[in-house]
Amino acid sequence: MTTVVLADDEVLLRSALASLLPLEGDITVLAEAADGSSAVAATLTHRPDVLVIDLEMPGMDGLDAVTEIRRTLPGQVVLMLTRHARPGVLRSALKLGVQGFASKSADPEHIASVISVLHGGRRWIDQDVSAAAIVDDCPLTDRELEVLRVTREGYSVAEIADRMHLAHGTVRNYLSSAMQKTQTRTRHEAARYAREHDWL
Repeated sequence: MTTVVLADDEVLLRSALASLLPLEGDITVLAEAADGSSAVAATLTHRPDVLVIDLEMPGMDGLDAVTEIRRTLPGQVVLMLTRHARPGVLRSALKLGVQGFASKSADPEHIASVISVLHGGRRWIDQDVSAAAIVDDCPLTDRELEVLRVTREGYSVAEIADRMHLAHGTVRNYLSSAMQKTQTRTRHEAARYAREHDWL
């Protein structure tokens, strides 16, 4: 039996998976979560074999939630679901230790089989997800993308520096470089540009 926590802000999809996954294999859904914060709480409480989490959720997104969870449960197995395999996101997820990536449009039977693969200690990345991630024309470095991602959350330069454990001047250099590469005037414009081009 494989235990699972399901985290997705789309109620219909989450409910469908909660109903159908147990029919596709030896899967027990311990809890459901509608946002990143609830996903963290449910995972730390129930400690499932596999956390199935949506990449994009309001407030704390999937990557932020996994980052928070790994502080307490560094070995937590994670299957991340996404509609859009944005360039850079796959790398960020893999750096966090996410073991699996699957399309949200996949059949429950497929998602159940991926859960089984991950529970068996292996990795899985759907072919369409990996293919989209390979096509990466992003000129920004990982660090530049990271500071823009935090910028989108509304933090100041000083707060970004504190969160990333960097000097203020270093953060300003990353932001300046990102603005130059995106030909934008402010860090917020650069972050918006990167998001519109599916780099974040």
